[in-house]
Amino acid sequence: MLDTKFITENTEELKKNLELRGFKDLGILDELTRIILSKKDLQKKAEVLREERNRASKEIGKVKQAGGDIAVASASVKSIGDKIKEIETELESQEKLLNEINLGLPNLLDAQVPIGKTELENQVLYEHGELRQFSFAPKPHYELGENLKWIDFERGVKLAGGRAYTYFGQGAKLERALANFMLDTHTREHGYTEVWVPIMVTDECMQTTGQYPKFKDEYYRLERDELNLIPTAEVPLTNLYRDEILSEEQLPISVTSHTSCFRREAGSYGKDTRGLVRVHQFQKVELVKFSKPEDSEAEHKKMLSHAENILKKLGLRFRVVLLCTGDISAASSLTYDLEVWMPGLNRWMEISSVSNFKDYQARRGKIRYKSKEGKNQLVHTLNGSGLAIGRTIAAIMENYQDEKGNIQIPEALKSYF
Repeated sequence: MLDTKFITENTEELKKNLELRGFKDLGILDELTRIILSKKDLQKKAEVLREERNRASKEIGKVKQAGGDIAVASASVKSIGDKIKEIETELESQEKLLNEINLGLPNLLDAQVPIGKTELENQVLYEHGELRQFSFAPKPHYELGENLKWIDFERGVKLAGGRAYTYFGQGAKLERALANFMLDTHTREHGYTEVWVPIMVTDECMQTTGQYPKFKDEYYRLERDELNLIPTAEVPLTNLYRDEILSEEQLPISVTSHTSCFRREAGSYGKDTRGLVRVHQFQKVELVKFSKPEDSEAEHKKMLSHAENILKKLGLRFRVVLLCTGDISAASSLTYDLEVWMPGLNRWMEISSVSNFKDYQARRGKIRYKSKEGKNQLVHTLNGSGLAIGRTIAAIMENYQDEKGNIQIPEALKSYF
């Protein structure tokens, strides 16, 4: 959701910003501007009428006290009240339409976002770590997992259909070890507070973080209960402070959570149909921050370094990519992707996205803080994967395999085994 003042005062700039995202219906901005200005006009008229009614009501009191006839004056006050109700009804209608349009608009792009139409035009910023050399052809993780009986895809499909899986033995233990390792690192070294959150949330939660209403069909919804399975812990964590006013001293707030995540993977037909890369349910450790606007860029870079640190500790080669205008999510203003090298798949794989939403989510969720001067301001929200556990398992298996198909456990995880 965008600032209505910005929309009316910077309409052409906003159109150019949306064009870079590939947003087609730019004419809707003119309609939105018309509604905003009309609302302001109606609010002024209503205020004038309220003042007029107050004056007339005072006069009625004086006339009544003097024993005069108040019938005509009372009828006039009632007529003014009816006009005010008509305006208020029209204002409610326009407010509803304004919100419907505004909730469908994407966030403003940060000036640092590179221009491009597809992921091929994302900007690689840097790489880190050694490229492992193999004296044999490395196998993909799904083949290794099935051979070791760590992963059973057939039983997963039997239980839940396509893009499902089960872990057995050391595979299940590795999942649990990674979750604990990531949470311990983020809480002990990076300053996050661990939070347990529900994996079912209300529509209002999904609207705050930007999934609803525009992308409603892409998520799992329990219609009978009007609840939604979370696509990421970003949703409940960000909504922890929805419709609240924090104190400036509380910021920044850094929270983390380990949850199951659920994705329909709509639009990914035929992509990564084998393995753990693109599945309907997976585990993830999520990082979320609430900061003052002037601090959010620095907090964004800190969060990126926290996600990187997990990969460094695991000894995995990765690169940092700045997403272009055509690949960034609708809610994000600036996003870095962390991609890990997969020797079995022979390509880079996204393992984390770290995004700054600025005040886009906070405006939708009314998440504010009171400054030292006593003014209520919107916070900036940030989130990142710290990391996606299934993909991390896949990366460990492919990078730590030997010629016999066995997997070496990274040094950082040995204490968890």
